[in-house]
Amino acid sequence: MKITSLLMSLCVLSSVSAAEFNGYIVKLKKGSSLLSEKSSLGFEKVQEFSGKTGHFAVIKSDLDLSNKSFGELKNHPDVEYIEPNYIYKISPVSADEVASLATDAKYGDQWALKNTGKNSGGWFSSGKAGEDVNAEKAWEISKGSRDVVVAVIDTGVDHSHNDLKNQMWTNDAELNGQPGVDDDGNGFVDDIYGYDFVNNDGDPMDDHAHGTHCAGVIGASHDGQGIMGVMANVKIMGLKFLSKSGSGETIDAIRSIEYAIQMGADVMSNSWGGGEESQALKEAIEKANEAGIIFVAAAGNSSANNDRTASFPANYDVPNVISVGAMGGNGKKASFSNYGASSVHVFAPGVNILSTVTNNRYQKMSGTSMAAPYVSGLMGLLKTEAPNMSPAEAREVLMRSTVKNGLLDRTSITEGRVDAYELLRSL
Repeated sequence: MKITSLLMSLCVLSSVSAAEFNGYIVKLKKGSSLLSEKSSLGFEKVQEFSGKTGHFAVIKSDLDLSNKSFGELKNHPDVEYIEPNYIYKISPVSADEVASLATDAKYGDQWALKNTGKNSGGWFSSGKAGEDVNAEKAWEISKGSRDVVVAVIDTGVDHSHNDLKNQMWTNDAELNGQPGVDDDGNGFVDDIYGYDFVNNDGDPMDDHAHGTHCAGVIGASHDGQGIMGVMANVKIMGLKFLSKSGSGETIDAIRSIEYAIQMGADVMSNSWGGGEESQALKEAIEKANEAGIIFVAAAGNSSANNDRTASFPANYDVPNVISVGAMGGNGKKASFSNYGASSVHVFAPGVNILSTVTNNRYQKMSGTSMAAPYVSGLMGLLKTEAPNMSPAEAREVLMRSTVKNGLLDRTSITEGRVDAYELLRSL
């Protein structure tokens, strides 16, 4: 039985205040031991780690960066730079019709995969047949591969969900190892399905719902029950840096990216944004690019022009970044979606999107948070057919294969929506 109610859809806004941060990120030069011992500069060290991006520490302080103590630290020969550790949040975007379903969820409700015109309309607008990602024709070419790993960097993933439990990436050394032991020596204990950088443990279980929703869009099982993901065959890596309350820090986003690089992800799906430009975060994304990993990012939900007001991480000028705006079932830009004729790459379905949520449930949500994982799924299909394609080449193929409908003019670089079939047949 379908239970319908009015709820506030969840997605990540791109307009988080620059004042919202928790301490500062300090990038130290290679080999530095400056903060390994008690600092003489009066700062309390709370976190320190090294990865492909470099050696970082996070320090707690309410002081402004212009304070003399920071001046001493910034000028220290072991320090490359200091920047705020911005906080990202999941926030309501608009009041949409949201349906919460149990096991009676139907493929017919997934207009983004097959838009009949009748399954995609809202209260104030009708849908338009064919304005979808053209999934069925694409599946005649490919339904994905279990060799392709898509990292969902979000609030975690409910890996016990019936539609996701067989789709999860697993770290077999930890799965078959001893509890409490770093069996594979990667620096993380019991990281079977990914890692939780909020609570610093090996279980990235979703305690919110947002990340599980994104995961279902990408790869919910094609098993005759529940819903269907863009990819029938995939391995979903769960990486949690957003908490139960929907907030997370730059440093933990970086750690998530580092983990995904280390453990061999092919695509990173990022339905979050906000804060100001972070050099450390950009460097992490650049390392992902060097590793051949595609970085898909939500464009944001403040109805803003990203050409004028940048939204990060979607606006980072790195070859692997794909910025995604949201469209409705009528083929038009969603009212809340950010856009940008020179900064947003493509548009994808992002209104009233049915997908998995926690506790074996299903729900409709709206936002560029929903549009981004559709593109992540398409990139997974592309990596299946062209595993050696570089991120820059993959982005170019995606953009070249978009379909123009006249309704998305001047909203993105391509002025079109993604099409899985056109993407795959263009290879």
